[in-house]
Amino acid sequence: MTEGQPGSGAVGQRDIEIAAESVRVRLGGRRPSVAVVLGSGLGFFTQRIQNAVTIPYRDIPGFPEPAVIGHGGELVAGQLAGKDVIAQSGRFHLYEGHEASTTVLPVRVFAELGIRTLLLTNAAGGIRRTFASGTVMLIADHINLTFRNPLIGKLLPQEERFPDMSEPYDSDLRLLAREVARNRRLLLNEGVYVQLLGPTFETPAEIRMLDRLGADAVGMSTVLEVIAARARGVRCLGFSVVTNPAAGLSPKKLDHVEVLETANRVTGELGALIEGIIERL
Repeated sequence: MTEGQPGSGAVGQRDIEIAAESVRVRLGGRRPSVAVVLGSGLGFFTQRIQNAVTIPYRDIPGFPEPAVIGHGGELVAGQLAGKDVIAQSGRFHLYEGHEASTTVLPVRVFAELGIRTLLLTNAAGGIRRTFASGTVMLIADHINLTFRNPLIGKLLPQEERFPDMSEPYDSDLRLLAREVARNRRLLLNEGVYVQLLGPTFETPAEIRMLDRLGADAVGMSTVLEVIAARARGVRCLGFSVVTNPAAGLSPKKLDHVEVLETANRVTGELGALIEGIIERL
């Protein structure tokens, strides 16, 4: 592959190993056990990490720099709630022209580093009519409508060819999330997330279709990352921040600035929830 160039070809095992070794060196002996992927506007979460070391994407072979407003371009490793963690601030999206294997490169690097627990967040449009702006949804299941899969192609070492997806989001972790939310008196809904290719927001007709398919929230990330993680035996927990009602459910037009503003507003609530979960791991 050509490093950092959209559409430059599939990422192979050697690319993963080179990137992982680059990160390992920069960690300076830190051995994170939990990784957190931060969605649009949620990068402020990294401020909770103590004794942090920051690794810009430009210093990691194969990592493109995000071109979307609201996505940083760095890994941040340190301590949170007494645990060693690493946070991914900024995603690589399919709609930027990247291959599916590039969008999940950080997840595969985390697995290569020995991380076995992955927490993912995203900003999403609310399909369920009771979801107000700012709702936090625990992802119970997902639907992949990107028509892409990061496992297509040569089977990579340490990955299952046909991973079981009957429980993509770990039931024990979801139970823990509900317990932490209840103890902290945080409102936590639960539902099904659907990933589309993007970059356009959905039409009202598409939202009606997704509603009938059983989706509660819609976005442009997360699902492929979970597929790659499960193929490597990494357990996953996911959250959607509902930043706006989806098209046709509100008279307002959809706007990425509103997405970022709402995500920023609930960063504290979601950050406290994630920190409480990590503390209990």
